[in-house]
Amino acid sequence: MIRHCVFLRLAPKADAAVLDKVMLGLEDVVHRLDGCSDFRAGPNRDYEGKTPDYTYGFTLDADNAEALAAYAVDTEHQALGARLAALCEGGAEGILVFDIDAV
Repeated sequence: MIRHCVFLRLAPKADAAVLDKVMLGLEDVVHRLDGCSDFRAGPNRDYEGKTPDYTYGFTLDADNAEALAAYAVDTEHQALGARLAALCEGGAEGILVFDIDAV
């Protein structure tokens, strides 16, 4: 399994309603795609005080690299990703992604 982790450096002007709609759309994509599951999203609580610039994030699980690749090229995911980048400081530069092999 691969845990796909996405951390967002939201722009101060980012519209919370738009962010919510994007997250709902991404959750729908995850539920629609075979091999993808367990979408979670929310604000960064940053209990250790190490990532104050990344104020929001989400994760999803993919059964394997093929399922994650299908998510990456999905046209709805790409459109939502563009909307998400528009909410971040520096556009796509304000998005940090980690893919972790989870056992």
